[in-house]
Order: sequence, then C-alpha cells, then structure tokens
Amino acid sequence: DVQLQASGGGLVQPGGSLRLSCAASGFSFRSYAMMWVRQAPGKEFEWVSTISSGTSSPGYADSVKGRFTISRDNAKNTLYLQMNSLKPEDTAVYYCGKANDLRSRGQGTLVTVSS
Repeated sequence: DVQLQASGGGLVQPGGSLRLSCAASGFSFRSYAMMWVRQAPGKEFEWVSTISSGTSSPGYADSVKGRFTISRDNAKNTLYLQMNSLKPEDTAVYYCGKANDLRSRGQGTLVTVSS
C-alpha cells in the first residue's frame, strides 16, 4: 500500500521557519514527481509545490515562491519542504502526494503561524 506520512509541523511566529518531511513507502518513490498541497481551515486544497523525479525544475505557487523550497532524497524515500519567512496565511494542514494526484496524499501535518 502507498503510504505518505508528513511531519515537522508546529506553531511558529511570523517570519519564522519550519522544515516539513514526508516519508514515502509502498511504491517506487524515485520514479514519481511529488507535490506538496495544503488546506487552510474552511478552504479548498491549494497546490504549493512540485518536484520532478529527478529533482530538476521545481514549481511553486506564487503565494510561496521565494520563501519555500522543495527537495527530495530518493535514497531515503523522503520529500521535504523548507518554509522560510512564514506568514499567518501559511497556516494550514500540509500534505504530500504524488504529483497531480490529490487522492494519493497521506496524513498531513499542521502548520500554525501566529504570534
């Protein structure tokens, strides 16, 4: 079974940083482009970032461009999201999944940006 477990969320002050991790198992992680999406309270899912299977050409939503960095370690079957200069509007549950496949998302991790 495909399993994706995000971790690393928490409470952070505006301007702070967090690094999210996503442990993948049950499929050939290195063969898939992967993404991060988020869902703020009461809102629809929002795409955040995508990275190809070979780590080239990452894409970012305009709302996070220049502040967030996606990366992956195929040897560890792990996806990362480095989040800097966090804003209150970044508050959401963050999920990882196979690119363009929202149904593949696993358990998310809550990020709260508040003073």
